[in-house]
Amino acid sequence: MNPWRLRLLTQLDTLGTVRAVAQAANLSPSSVSQQLAVLESETRTQLIERTGRRVRLTSAGLILARRARAILDHMDSVEAELRGFGEEPAGLVRLGVFQSAIHTMAVPAVTRLAREHPHLDVEVLQLEPHESMPALRGGDADLIITTTDFDELPLGPDLDLVPLATDSILLVVDPGHPAAGRGAVDLASLADEAWAFDMPQSYMANLALRLCRQARFEPRVVCRFSNYMMALQHVEAGLSIALLPGLAVDRRYRVATSELATPVTRTITAAVRRGAPPRAGVRAVLDALRQPPDASLPAGTRPHRAQDVGSGGVGPS
Repeated sequence: MNPWRLRLLTQLDTLGTVRAVAQAANLSPSSVSQQLAVLESETRTQLIERTGRRVRLTSAGLILARRARAILDHMDSVEAELRGFGEEPAGLVRLGVFQSAIHTMAVPAVTRLAREHPHLDVEVLQLEPHESMPALRGGDADLIITTTDFDELPLGPDLDLVPLATDSILLVVDPGHPAAGRGAVDLASLADEAWAFDMPQSYMANLALRLCRQARFEPRVVCRFSNYMMALQHVEAGLSIALLPGLAVDRRYRVATSELATPVTRTITAAVRRGAPPRAGVRAVLDALRQPPDASLPAGTRPHRAQDVGSGGVGPS
């Protein structure tokens, strides 16, 4: 079946007359009638019947017209996807991002892309590493922002990596806390504090627990939040202290941060599936992520400058 003729059929269902379809398609009424007759021949089905001087769709014609809309919509989306493999970025790119990188890295990149590539649609999905890596491998995401130190799910040789930034893990306390403004802090001195942790088995919960145990104490966890904003509010109120990545420390909250006496950093990286070269839309998103506005990055986070796609070693909220 010819897609152009299917479109004429759907227009007849919508507009009601051959004359109206002819005007919309910039054709003569006789040309429209001829093309619909060809479609009947192609389908071996009567699609149109006459009622006096007018025509109307048969039951089969109505079914085909409504199915044709879905077919034509799908063809349009496929065409947009194929355009995305050309030079001009277009179509849909699905970007999986962990929580603290959404507003600091993803949103500035997507804002820039909306101005520079109007035919490119970027869908931002909040996915932590334990979710984003399976989504990338399974085809539910086209690229992800993750870290290379997430040991629970190694990235492996099936993925290509693009380093984006180096982010420090910081001690976060309220401004009146004795550790505020003290410089680098030894975690062992905080063994008796009340701690705010991420949810169990998350990247930051596992990392914070590991660092506390390396300092030879078991942290007294008084709250757990899956949202960094809630954790920052709890710390700001003087109810707890926390270990958070620099990207998560929102300047709107009155908290103080300190480096750790033994510095801990994570490498933030974009990851794509290895294989064929990334299509134009994916390349455009990668380029935008590699050039974040430095002003949007919190203290302790250093952007990597543009460099070639590299292959994966291992494994934020």
